[in-house]
Amino acid sequence: MGFVKVAKVSDVSEGTGTMVSVEGTEVALFNVGGTFYAINNTCMHRGGPLGEGMLDGNVVTCPWHGWQYDVTSGKGVSPSHAQVPSYKVKVEGEDVLVSLD
Repeated sequence: MGFVKVAKVSDVSEGTGTMVSVEGTEVALFNVGGTFYAINNTCMHRGGPLGEGMLDGNVVTCPWHGWQYDVTSGKGVSPSHAQVPSYKVKVEGEDVLVSLD
């Protein structure tokens, strides 16, 4: 599939996240210290929208029931057995691109 443009750098303020769509897949896009990361938007617990969660450093907390994930890898922080897919991100100029490959 390759990389798909999903946002402008200015669309996602540092320390926040948002939900974007990559060819029909909901992806949570985060800006951690000026570096962008993407994970699947759906929490493993009850399907909460991770892109709407609070970001603390590189950890997002699901807004529905509090499960936490490391946005750099998709690995669960609490509970640690949880895992969501993470995706490749690159920035070209002012464009943020994500690949599901």
